[in-house]
Amino acid sequence: MPTGDSNPIPPQNHSAAPGNNATQQPPEPRYLGVTSPISLMQPTDKDLELTRKLKDVLVSFGLFESQVELNHRLRILGTLNNLAKDWIKQVALQRGMPDSSATMVGGRLCTFGSYRLGVHTKGADIDTLLVAPRHVQREDFFGSFYEMLRSRGEARNMHAIEGAYVPVIKLEFDGIELDILFARLALATIPEELDLRDDVLLKNLDQRCVRSLNGCRVTDEILHLVPNRENFRLTLRAIKLWAKRHGIYSNVLGFFGGVTWAMLVARVCQLYPNALPSTLVHKFFLVFVRWDWPKPVILKSPPENKYGLQLQYWDPRSNVPDRWHLMPIITPCFPQQNSTYNVTMSNKTVLLAAFEEGLALTEELIQSRVDWAQLFDPINFFTKYKHFIVLKASASTKEHYLEWQGLIASKVRLLIQSLERKPEIHLAHVNPTTFPSLDGETEPFVSQWFIGLSFVKSENLKVDLTYDIQAFTNTIYKQAKYIGTFKEGMDLGAVYVKRKQLGVYLPPSILKGVQLSGTNTKRSTLRMRIGFLFQLFGRFLF
Repeated sequence: MPTGDSNPIPPQNHSAAPGNNATQQPPEPRYLGVTSPISLMQPTDKDLELTRKLKDVLVSFGLFESQVELNHRLRILGTLNNLAKDWIKQVALQRGMPDSSATMVGGRLCTFGSYRLGVHTKGADIDTLLVAPRHVQREDFFGSFYEMLRSRGEARNMHAIEGAYVPVIKLEFDGIELDILFARLALATIPEELDLRDDVLLKNLDQRCVRSLNGCRVTDEILHLVPNRENFRLTLRAIKLWAKRHGIYSNVLGFFGGVTWAMLVARVCQLYPNALPSTLVHKFFLVFVRWDWPKPVILKSPPENKYGLQLQYWDPRSNVPDRWHLMPIITPCFPQQNSTYNVTMSNKTVLLAAFEEGLALTEELIQSRVDWAQLFDPINFFTKYKHFIVLKASASTKEHYLEWQGLIASKVRLLIQSLERKPEIHLAHVNPTTFPSLDGETEPFVSQWFIGLSFVKSENLKVDLTYDIQAFTNTIYKQAKYIGTFKEGMDLGAVYVKRKQLGVYLPPSILKGVQLSGTNTKRSTLRMRIGFLFQLFGRFLF
């Protein structure tokens, strides 16, 4: 396997067939990816200058940490890695293992996500995975290891989510937020040099361990599938900043998350292996504006199930639901998954429109008509729509609020899909950013989601959203009670508002350039509060 820092893979040696006296032809080069590159053009002086300017702009946004901050992260990871090893040894001793053997069982803390890719920003959290040998159980991880962490003075705001789809411990350690996943391998010892990309490690694992391993496996595979890691990283930093500033960065809400953006950038790097980041950013928009969706984006040929593992993987030939995915982007290791299975039709429309805008602007940039900073100008979501649904989630404590907010966020796409089925609704666009209550003193644990609505043009348009809203809220409450997370004080309200009424919910700093109603604030606030209490029991007519 080539390293991610290499240029296109060196050609293999091909000998002429025995008895063939024809002149031997030079071997054809092999490249990363499932197709040959679109272009092998070398960078020009202008490309170098544009890349330098791009990096300067990214620096101005404060994306890069200082060496002191980087070293601080390394110290934290080193401390946690040592804690993990000590804990695994303690568990081994408790299981009756001799001290000499317990010392040798190994185990380690691995990183994945943006930190592992080398594109994390200032203050970002670190995604980690604790890899343990077979004598360590998941109950140990959420029991004695959790207590070990909690006893440390550096640990704050700890929260264990054992029942999550991917179980996790969340905490802040010495000022840095971390997510710690757990995977128990079917091995007696964990060698330091163990390559987690090896499919044999998936044998005899439960689904939760497979899902926990997936983050590390995908991240490492991406790094091995790009021709130049430094160019990949700078390009990915630019694309991620652009996506966040344009409100299209959120996997849970049906846009693209970090790993998806990384795979898209990696594919463009494969298609233009010699290009610098300035060119790659432009080609990114060009490639995906012209992409024949729902043709899947893949970084390498789908891996084979070499060990006959009973794991479900993305395959539209045999899995009917996979055929309906709108923008499939497939992870590069087994079991391959579509990282964008929850993209809605509205989100696809929003994403493609953003790609079009990015392409137009970068073409202007190449002509020196604009500068890089303009690519990252934020979009004011609230000027794009005249009608909104506001979802308001609240809880009585911070811990309950975090659980409640996470559950609702994971289900908002269901409401979007329900709204999309209304023939009167052209687009239902959820803003990935949540906003607190304006009255933070009396409502400290509140999140508000805003869904912009675009309607088909029609005279005397009337839309009844009562059933859709009630069905959504009922789903949330039922799910919370089913999984045992519902607590007294958890509440979810929904109301339809027009753009001119947004001042009731959002501060002036967010609503710059938004034309608001001139009505009396107290009267409007009262009307909206009554709306939160009773709107669900009436009819959404407008």
